Amino acid sequence: MSTHAQYPYDTRLNILHKHLELIDEKALSDRAPGKWYNQTLCQVNASVVRLGVIEGEYHWHKHAGEDEFFYVVDGTLLIDLEDRTVELSSRQGFVVSKGVLHRTRAPRRTVILMIENAEIIPTGDT
Repeated sequence: MSTHAQYPYDTRLNILHKHLELIDEKALSDRAPGKWYNQTLCQVNASVVRLGVIEGEYHWHKHAGEDEFFYVVDGTLLIDLEDRTVELSSRQGFVVSKGVLHRTRAPRRTVILMIENAEIIPTGDT
C-alpha cells in the first residue's frame, strides 16, 4: 500500500476548516508553496473537499474502493485513463470510478477541487 510520504507532493491531510467557517480558496491557492500542493479544506459527512494547486504530472494509481471527483477552478487538468485522456477546463468536472487506473497532469499551474471519501489515500492503494 502506498503512503503519501513516498512521493514528492505536498499533501496536507489535516482538515483546515470546521463547519460554519468561510473558506477562501483564492487566498489559499495564491499562497500554494510549490508545484504540487494538496490541502484538505473541510469535511462534508464522510467525504472531504481538497484544494489542489498543480503543475506537472502525478503518478499512475487507483483507489480500489473509492470514487474521486475533480473540478477545475482555473487552468487545464488532464486525466489520463488506460484508454483515453480527458481534458478539463475551468468550471468542468469529472468522476474517476473506483478501481480505475489513472493519473492527473497539468501543463501549467492549475487549481482544482477534489471531493473524495475522507479515508482515501491520495496516492492510491496500488
